[in-house]
Amino acid sequence: MPNPSTDKGLTLSKPSLLSRITASFMRTLKHMKRDRQLLLLFLPCLIFYIIFRYGPLYGLIIAFKDYSVFEGIIGSKWVGLKHFVRFFSSNDFLLLFKNTLALGFFALIFGFPVPILLAISLNELRVKWLKKSIQTFTYLPSFLSVVIVSSMVIDFLSPSSGLINKLIAALGFEKIYFLIMPEWFRTIYVASDIWALMGYEAIIYLAAIAGISPTLYEAAKVDGSSRLRSMWHITIPSLMPTILILFIMKTGNMIRIGYEKVLLLYTPTTYEVADVFSTYVYRKGLVEANYSYAAAVGMFEALVAMIMLLSANFISRKAGGKGLW
Repeated sequence: MPNPSTDKGLTLSKPSLLSRITASFMRTLKHMKRDRQLLLLFLPCLIFYIIFRYGPLYGLIIAFKDYSVFEGIIGSKWVGLKHFVRFFSSNDFLLLFKNTLALGFFALIFGFPVPILLAISLNELRVKWLKKSIQTFTYLPSFLSVVIVSSMVIDFLSPSSGLINKLIAALGFEKIYFLIMPEWFRTIYVASDIWALMGYEAIIYLAAIAGISPTLYEAAKVDGSSRLRSMWHITIPSLMPTILILFIMKTGNMIRIGYEKVLLLYTPTTYEVADVFSTYVYRKGLVEANYSYAAAVGMFEALVAMIMLLSANFISRKAGGKGLW
């Protein structure tokens, strides 16, 4: 029988691995030459991530050692999972996990829809001066540091001169000591988080709305659709890809609560509801100089965040067909 690999004297053989690698390398060089201006713009971002994101990963090995400043990372004694076992068996673990998850969950549930509603409302608003005033008011906290925002929150809630307590007193009620009452801490944190981030995040949705074709609205208007129905059937479905991507990213960061605002707002009386992984790492690592133990806690927090990100992306792809990858 004739050999299927040869026909009329022609040999049909696959290209070698070396030739495929060479061809792929040449295509990459060609694309890099074509997009050299864009790559040049991307270079500072790449350098930043290499130095400040991937470079410090080397230091994570101290979570498995009894790190000593004098002996260095390599010279310190290897102890394996000692610090992880110590953390999981401590009384702080369940409290920290509960507080971190609760703060992140409430911030996600109550804070995530606000920028979407703000962007849609601003897009539908036709009074220009009012639109610009709302934009200025909501964008302002984005240009302020966490320290300034937290100081403003403390001033607003001050029992002696705070605006909120003045309004409460004017209505005939007793003043409330918000910042020392555990039942108020999560509400204050979530509300201040929404106020500080809603203007900045609304910009992303406004940009997505600007990309919607005007012909869709014109066709809907011709068919007799009201502005509310056009918003429901055109604006929101067009925003869904952006919403899904940002929701996945928010879910991944739900447990990665920054220590700065919590550290500035909590007091010893609110530790039971305010102490989270990041503030615990700050105290153990920087205040008590227990670097290995703090690194172990930080690594656990990062692993949980990664699992939540992967899970959210998987569920999003299964439910809506969209994901980060």
